Amino acid sequence: MNTVAREAGVSIPTVSQVMRGAGRISEETREKVLRAARDLHYVPNSRAAAMRSGENREIGFVINQLGNPFNAEVVSGVVDLLEAEGYLVSIVDTRDDHERQARQLEAFIRHGRGGLLWVPAIDTSDETFDLLAAQGIPVVTFLRNVRRDLDHVGIRNAEATSIATRHLVDLGHRQIAYLGGTDLTIVRKQRISGYEEVMAEVGLAPSVVWDSEDNKIAGLDAMSALLSAHPNTTAVVCNGDMVALGACLAVTRAGLVPGRDVSVIGFDNIQDAAVSTPPLSTMAVSPHKLGRKLARALLDRIEDPDLPATAVEISAELLLRETTGAPAHVQLNS
Repeated sequence: MNTVAREAGVSIPTVSQVMRGAGRISEETREKVLRAARDLHYVPNSRAAAMRSGENREIGFVINQLGNPFNAEVVSGVVDLLEAEGYLVSIVDTRDDHERQARQLEAFIRHGRGGLLWVPAIDTSDETFDLLAAQGIPVVTFLRNVRRDLDHVGIRNAEATSIATRHLVDLGHRQIAYLGGTDLTIVRKQRISGYEEVMAEVGLAPSVVWDSEDNKIAGLDAMSALLSAHPNTTAVVCNGDMVALGACLAVTRAGLVPGRDVSVIGFDNIQDAAVSTPPLSTMAVSPHKLGRKLARALLDRIEDPDLPATAVEISAELLLRETTGAPAHVQLNS
């Protein structure tokens, strides 16, 4: 800043005011300072400014699986809104490892963050929650609602999978399986419960729940194994769109047609769902918009730290495309 002041022929306080957009500075002086700053490639130290002002405009986003396209679209929505509001977002991937998460959260605390968006890893300890509470950092959890004393943004998971399952039942399907997920996280438990509730209600229990990592290749392999073990399966409700896309590929490789021989419903409505072959029916939550809602919840907490903790859960919408239809025996009898 001293070098910029010398170059522009002004005082250091004047440079500081120009960089902060404060004070009553003439347009001519402001332009001189900004020109000198550009020529010298000067970048203000935001952390030093935060220490002086008490306002930190850096946000951390600790997510569980950045490689998942759903999460990537959520991150995009978060960043779009927060950057428009003058915040910088740092993103890290825990890969659902609570020890890795602990290291990342400690690093965020050491370097200072003005707020935290967080998908708590499986087996997150109470000590981790206590650590964040002691630091007084504004926190909003995402997807996994594990503490009522924290703000939360999530999805009505059981409601969504019940809607998906009921739609398949109404089409005439009776051999319906649930595909996807490997750990009984809160989210997966809720989604399976919605599926199982409808299956039991219409007398189709026992249900079939088949594990799969939440990616396309794993979905392909898992669906192939599911069809081999349960060849009468005519429909699957999937834990996510990537699993569903893999499932559709497995159906095709088995010489069948998704939506005609085996119906498949995904969950999320990522961008690839609309352009897959065939286009995927899914429970749509619009991840980019969900990310913006998550960012807004954090801004509300930052602006008013005394607000009571709130949990916002959105409903998913059944979006029908070409991977769902009546089973063959119903079509023949119609």
